Order: sequence, then structure tokens, then C-alpha cells
Amino acid sequence: MTKLKYFLWLKEKWQVFIVLSILNISICSAQKQTSDSVMIRRIYNMALTNGKCYHHLERLCKEAPARLSGSANADKAVELTFDMLRNIEPDTVWLQPVMVPHWVRGTKATCNTINTATPHQFNILALGGSVPTPSGGIKSEVIEINSIKELDALGESRIKGKIVFFNRALDKRIIDTFESYGGCADQRLYGADEASKYGAVGVLVRSLTLHEDEHPHTGMLIYKTEQRIPSAAISARDANTLSALLKKNKVMLDMEMDCRSLPDKQSYNVIAEIKGSEYPDEIILVGGHLDSWDNSEGAHDDGAGCVHSIEVLSLFKKLDYKPRRTIRCVLFMNEENGSKGARLYADEAKRKGEKHLVGIESDRGGFSPHGFTVDGDDEERKACLKTLQKWRHLFKPYLVHLFEYGGSGVDVSKLKGQGVALLGFIPDSQRYFDYHHASTDNFVNVNRRELEMGSATITALVYLFDQYGLNP
Repeated sequence: MTKLKYFLWLKEKWQVFIVLSILNISICSAQKQTSDSVMIRRIYNMALTNGKCYHHLERLCKEAPARLSGSANADKAVELTFDMLRNIEPDTVWLQPVMVPHWVRGTKATCNTINTATPHQFNILALGGSVPTPSGGIKSEVIEINSIKELDALGESRIKGKIVFFNRALDKRIIDTFESYGGCADQRLYGADEASKYGAVGVLVRSLTLHEDEHPHTGMLIYKTEQRIPSAAISARDANTLSALLKKNKVMLDMEMDCRSLPDKQSYNVIAEIKGSEYPDEIILVGGHLDSWDNSEGAHDDGAGCVHSIEVLSLFKKLDYKPRRTIRCVLFMNEENGSKGARLYADEAKRKGEKHLVGIESDRGGFSPHGFTVDGDDEERKACLKTLQKWRHLFKPYLVHLFEYGGSGVDVSKLKGQGVALLGFIPDSQRYFDYHHASTDNFVNVNRRELEMGSATITALVYLFDQYGLNP
């Protein structure tokens, strides 16, 4: 055989080898994708026919409602969810001690007009962390504004001695209700602190909801100055009434609250994990926050996120799935008024040198799943989104389609800076702020199938991360 013939023969054989290799890779890839589709289908089937998240949520809401940090019901919730996780029989279940704020609402929150022809009583709730009114309440003129910036324009001469009424409503034109909420949250968080600089004696804040009902929606406020003044949420319906009265004449209010802060109290993060068989040092975290406000059962915020996270471990155990990486469920304490649980968890993870591959948080309610937002450190964030987009077709049959950059969650975000991809579960948001921080956030307002679809979606994503990591 001449050199030329040998070269041509070798070239032909090499080309055949390359084609066969490509075919073999394609066949293996197709087989693996089929295997993944089958496993994800099994996850959804199990969640929808034999899942426990709805039952777990009912127990949490009914046996430990109003789980504000430091309360007796927060203690009950720790015990209850610890037992739920232990009954699943993961490899480990433990409590992580953390000191948390202990604020109590008291028994009084009243607000009524004292100078109108027809007396009006308004539905209010103290904002979390608010100081009380003086004994006997505050009797003062009220002034309406729509933004913190308006305080500067009015100045001390117009504000001193008055109750400031922040009446900026959520923008109904914005489709993403979380974006609309974010556009108004500053008046609740910082309104009292800023108004106190101009001599205000109290603050009312329009409830952050799109539903114009009679229920006030509470939430945390932040004091930065020493001049602390009482602050309360007023229901959207009553905010409209008060605004209409102010358009006609001056309004004097009598406002009284007896909320107060007590010394910090020890509580716990509740943690459980299934150890990885191949990469036990790589942790996939899924979590929600165990505490809730004290005026409801805390069903959507964030009982749903807690039972979603518990269900991930439960479904894997029922399916006899042995993860390659460590799957860890974390129920954080004190997200609502301090995030002490999340801060301690992140600090401990850093101190121990733990490697979190992914952190997923469910804290947007138990509604129909739409997808996930991605945050985290730059390299991991980019790799994660690229990976999610490769998996989009696996979620298409379940109507899950959103994979984009965005915030993850208050709790898992504390891991930022530790080389972690952070994700936030996105359910449908149109009804969430009907219930958020209101007395209506109860078990009866959670749809079983929607909740179960959420748990299946999160579990399916955890499965894929467990199989392939961030760079499949």
C-alpha cells in the first residue's frame, strides 16, 4: 500500500470513527434526557397522588399559627416541623440555636376621627417593631402624603405635631405584583423614621395590597434614629375613606396602640438532610422561613415555603432516590423582623467551610408554579441561568417557563459571597398580596393542587442539580 493510499484509508477510518462517536454521544444524551423526563414525571405523579405537603401545611397552620419570632407558637412550630422531618427519616435532623427579637402586638390598636360630623373608626395594625403610643393615645391632626420625598417639600413647619398618612397605593398597571410591592415598601419600612425627623408624632401607612378590603396588612418597619414614633398599617378601604375625608376638611385622629419590645429570646432554625452518596460535601439547600406574622396562620407566607422544602426530602424518600449530593432542608427563623436565623446560618456555613452548590428559597406563596429567578455570585449566577435554560424543555409539560435573573429570597441571599447559585421559586403572584401579612393568610386560602405542583417543581429542579451540578 502506497503512502497516499494508506493516508486515504486512515482518513476514511477516522471519519467513520468520528461519526460513530458523535452518534454514540447523541444516543447517550437522548437516553439520559429520556431518563430525566421519566424521573421528573415520577416526581410529579408522587406529589400529586401521594404527597404530604398539604397535610403538613394544615398541621402547621392549625397547631402553630401566628408564629412570630419569640412567641410560644414559634416554639410550637419548631417542635412540630422537627417531628415532621424526623418522620421522613432523613440521615440527620437538628436544631440550630439563634437569638431572635421578641416583639408583641399587645391588645389595643384603635384609630378614629374626633372632629367629623359622623365618627369613623379605622382598621389598623401596628407595624412590626413599632413603639407604642403614649398612655391614652395620640390625638392629632393627620396630613396625607404619597412619598417619603414629600416630607422634604412640606418641611417641619407643616409636619411637626401631626400624624403622617402615607397613602401611596400599589400600581395596578404593573403585571409583576412583587415589582409593584417593591415600589411602595419604602413607606412602610422607613416612613416612621423619616417622618420623625420633621417632628411627626405618629404614622399611618396604606396597606401594601392590591385588594381594597377592610383588612390591614402589617409588616416590619426600621428605625434608624433615636426619635421613634408609633406606626401602623391602615386597611386599603379605610385609607380611601380617610383620604376622601381629608379632601373635604382637616381631620383629627385619636390613635392608640400598646405594642412593645421584650428582650431577645432563643429560638431555632430547623434543619434536615439526606447525605450525598458521591459528593457529600456539595450541598443543595432548599428552604423557607418558619416564622410568620402574629395576625394569621401564615399559610402562604411562609408556611407554603416550609412544606415545599420538607416535601423535597419526603418525595425523594418515597421514590427511593439516593442523591449524589447532599440535599438539605432549612426552615429559617425570624425572616419577618430581623433575618437573624439566616444570618447565623450563613455565618456558620462560612465558619465551617461548607460548600453550598445551590440555595433555593420558596417565599412567594403556594400558588401555581411559573419558574425560578437566579441570583448569587457572578460566575455561579451565569452558569446557573445557562443550565436552567438547557433544562427548559423538561419543565415545559408542567407549564413552568420562567428562568431569568432576579432576587432569590431574603434567607438564602445571606449566602451571597460564598460561591453559591441562589434561586427564588416563582409561583403566580396575582393573588399573593391579597393575603400577605393580613389576617386572611390562612390555610383555607391555599389550593391543594397548586401547592403540590409547587413542591413537585422544586423537587424536580433539585433532582437535576443533584444529577448534573451547575455545568452539565
